Amino acid sequence: MSYLETTKDIYKKAAETPDVGLCCTTTPVWAFPGLEIPKIMQQMNYGCGSTVHPRDLVNNPKILYVGVGGGMELLQFSYFSRQPEGVIGVDVVDEMLAASARNFEEAAESNAWFDPSFVTLKKGDALSLPVEDESVDVAAQNCLFNIFHEEDLKKALKEMYRVLKPRGRLVLSDPVSEDEMPESLKQDEQLRGLCLSGALPLKDYIKMITDIGFGTVEIRAKRPYRILTPTQYDTPESIYIESVEVCAIKDPMPADGPCVFTGRTAIYTGKDECFDDHNGHILLPNQPLAVCDKTAGNLEALNSPDIWVSPSTYFYDGGGCC
Repeated sequence: MSYLETTKDIYKKAAETPDVGLCCTTTPVWAFPGLEIPKIMQQMNYGCGSTVHPRDLVNNPKILYVGVGGGMELLQFSYFSRQPEGVIGVDVVDEMLAASARNFEEAAESNAWFDPSFVTLKKGDALSLPVEDESVDVAAQNCLFNIFHEEDLKKALKEMYRVLKPRGRLVLSDPVSEDEMPESLKQDEQLRGLCLSGALPLKDYIKMITDIGFGTVEIRAKRPYRILTPTQYDTPESIYIESVEVCAIKDPMPADGPCVFTGRTAIYTGKDECFDDHNGHILLPNQPLAVCDKTAGNLEALNSPDIWVSPSTYFYDGGGCC
């Protein structure tokens, strides 16, 4: 059985019998006026963090979500896109699609604003999406892409890029790890399907995204997720895994490479009215400015005593230099 077939089997069982402990999200469920999320959706919330933020969901966007789970994130997206077929959910597991459809009927009973027609469920594969070119504003996945081996991950990212409109947003949540993952764990189909052994180093993960063509990348959050210890797994050393939340924007690629925001900030402390780097960035005295890693590096290279640049916090919340 291939690792993709193993993964399908895992989530087929999770659809038929909700497995609350299958994944452990580290962020709270959305809370908005009039939004009631059925308990069954929360029990089937198989992810490792949050994906889309409300600020991504302006102007009635068309939203694609790959790997539907119990439908919780699709319901949350519908709150901001109350239109027929405003949200598309794609999954390869028939049982998960059927479970989500049932959950939407229950959600309609407790959410007066919600109509199941807001969500279109489609049988499909992340490696070949049943979605037209440049047809969605926001595409998202939660703890799915880390399951793929490298060549399949590239295909999945290319598919997301294909279906996004220009300046559309791809929002992802996946495990990452700076510790070396033993080859025996990488090749363990069950562990990969459980989102434990496919974690890449963050720089490698971001490079795969920018190599596809995304011109802007935001690291919105990074949180502790799992530890694989030698007493539990085939590893000589403990492996620390984090959950990262990333937004990749289909901007044109800058001539000097992508803008990657990792939560770095610059502050000017000089006596002049402002500091202008003559590259589109103006620092006002004692006014923090979020900067991408390229700009942070350029400012540090000036060796100016009047410019302070923070290290990466890996919590970027918008705004800034670009």
